[in-house]
Amino acid sequence: MDQIPKYTDVIGFSGMFSGEWPVSRALLNKIREKFPNVLIVSGGEHATAMPEYSLRDCPALDVIVRGEGEFTFLNLLENWRKTGNYGDVQGIGFIDENDVYRESGTARGVRITQLDKLPWPDWPDNYLEKFWEAGKSFGVNTERDMPFQFSRGCPYQCTFCSNPFMWSTRYVLRGIDDVISEIKHYIKRYNITSIQIYDLTAITKKQWILDYCHRVLEEGIEIKWSIPSGTRSEILDEEVLNLLIKTGCNYLVYAPESASERTLKMVKKKINLQDMTNSILTAKKIGLTTRTNLIIGFPGEKWSDVWKTIIYGLKMSLKGVDDVPLFIYSPYPGAEIFNDLVAQGKLDVNDEYFFKLTSLNSDYARFNNVICYSPDLDAWKLGVARTLFILLNYVVSYLFHPGRIIRTVKNVFSNQSQTVFEHRLRDMIVKNYILLKKAFTF
Repeated sequence: MDQIPKYTDVIGFSGMFSGEWPVSRALLNKIREKFPNVLIVSGGEHATAMPEYSLRDCPALDVIVRGEGEFTFLNLLENWRKTGNYGDVQGIGFIDENDVYRESGTARGVRITQLDKLPWPDWPDNYLEKFWEAGKSFGVNTERDMPFQFSRGCPYQCTFCSNPFMWSTRYVLRGIDDVISEIKHYIKRYNITSIQIYDLTAITKKQWILDYCHRVLEEGIEIKWSIPSGTRSEILDEEVLNLLIKTGCNYLVYAPESASERTLKMVKKKINLQDMTNSILTAKKIGLTTRTNLIIGFPGEKWSDVWKTIIYGLKMSLKGVDDVPLFIYSPYPGAEIFNDLVAQGKLDVNDEYFFKLTSLNSDYARFNNVICYSPDLDAWKLGVARTLFILLNYVVSYLFHPGRIIRTVKNVFSNQSQTVFEHRLRDMIVKNYILLKKAFTF
């Protein structure tokens, strides 16, 4: 807070993850104490999904910017500067003088369709170095990773995802010239070694990704790139996959979510599981490091659905997929399932709920921390099944692919990793080393 200029008029706050809301709220309240007269504006996924809740739970907040915030926030600032008011700005939410929540414009504001007109992020000098020195990255890490986006939005309607509420189902790709120029700018200014694609669904149009890969090769761009957030497989055939390798793609994450056709239909995950499996195995065969994201415990699931997913995950490990994490379903604000659970009185929105969004899939030993919203499943048993799968998964992975032992040992003692497991293992070793060093320093 000491870094906020004393004579600030407006403070903008972006909060993407609902699991951080209690901490974000405490920070906003502290800021309000120090700056009692400024206009405090919040935006991002959490604020868009729960605008009225956020405003009432955190009285320090004045206004919510809903959906994509660049132009809405600019319009709000211009209106506030000229008139001292913001009520007519499209795409915002606020509590009026009669204690009534009001919104203006559509549910998520107006979508931005010309992404190439947006300025690139301008990272302050020495800011990114702090993350690189700590070995922080979204997926696998190289020495100097840069977050990046090819697109915004997702054309699909999975009921466990907040995308339709935040972005609508309009999928907007950037122009390849703009993408290539930004990458070259980062190489020159920050000397990056990798870009990590944070898109909701990175690869959906075959011609676009082919054109992108050919441009990378033509321009002689030599950096790694990965898709740690997961993608679909419809266009990831052998032609595309081979080009990904040639252009430096070092980590490709697929998101089948479930191996139960019943569950896939229930959550509106419109994929052909066999086609995705074929793409995953083809990617592995030609040398890509791959990961397959799986989820169990969706509302309405039965144990038969859970076991199908667990068995599928073990088969993927056996066939060489490098990372096969298994997550327990978490209901995120803005998603269709979340709204249904709240409406049915099955989910209480409070600080305990928000903190569990973060801890549910990070502490595998605390089975009593598991939450489950399916009446046919037991939360404790679901936690046990998840932990046993994780253990068995890595036993299978390293037993049937012993070459990974050497690779993992090498990577955990270097500044890079080929899988998230290796990255987290390295983090654990470094953390314990620091603790031991402190304990024996007199």
